[in-house]
Amino acid sequence: MLLGDVLQRIIARRWIAGPDISDAMIRARALNGKGIIAIINYLGEELDNIRDVDYTVKVYKQLIRAVKSEHVKADITVKASQLGLRINNRVARRHYGELAKLCKKNRLFLWLDMEEYELVSRTIDLYLSAGRTSGRGICIQSYLRRSRNDLIKLAKCKAVIRLVKGAHAAANNPVYESRDAATENYYALMEYLFKNCNSFTIGTHDSEIINNAFKLNRKYKRDVTYAMLNGIRDQYAAGLAKHNKVAVYVPFGRRWFGYSYRRIKELNNMKLILTSIAKRGN
Repeated sequence: MLLGDVLQRIIARRWIAGPDISDAMIRARALNGKGIIAIINYLGEELDNIRDVDYTVKVYKQLIRAVKSEHVKADITVKASQLGLRINNRVARRHYGELAKLCKKNRLFLWLDMEEYELVSRTIDLYLSAGRTSGRGICIQSYLRRSRNDLIKLAKCKAVIRLVKGAHAAANNPVYESRDAATENYYALMEYLFKNCNSFTIGTHDSEIINNAFKLNRKYKRDVTYAMLNGIRDQYAAGLAKHNKVAVYVPFGRRWFGYSYRRIKELNNMKLILTSIAKRGN
């Protein structure tokens, strides 16, 4: 058996719902049973031809209809490159507008994920191009030095933010290279959210960050959701959901490698990685 096949069986099986929409629905219903909402993503990124983009958008439309018809509690999340941002802005805006309109029609929340540094400005512009931000959110990564300015800009537009640390390649780009520095910036950005925004999502597996968020929320009393990745700290997420709003990021599809590689890089904690692989998700 090839090494890639082994990794797929060990990692993808643990962190990814499966290849099809039906697999995402099964995982989402299981999470709903624990009081957790799913944030569903169709795997794939860095698409640079219109055929792949059109097919991906078609899958997202099928996903939106499936979530609605099967009464699953889930948000939808998409990457700008999946919408054709690497081809041109016009294609991406057209597809983003289509998905935003369909989500609004079906009363579903639509997230726009963040990717590598080169696409950050264009992704933010894409998000803002759709007009009023209600019903839509965008991801901000704390490892980027520019994120505070981006956050201030988006907060003024009443954007809904999902704050994460981030793990995209960033060679020669203005980033916080150490984990401690990125974490310190995460705390600073999180405090800004509590002071200036009413509703947002804290995306982390770090118990210390979450406990700090609890303290901030006792003071500011915001509408906070705590988000984690599928298969990483499932038991912790379930316990958290007993008294808090919790969401779990559920990817599905066959393009699993890039996602799994970034998760390993982002976690940067071998004990947590091995624990997540060894334990069965419930």
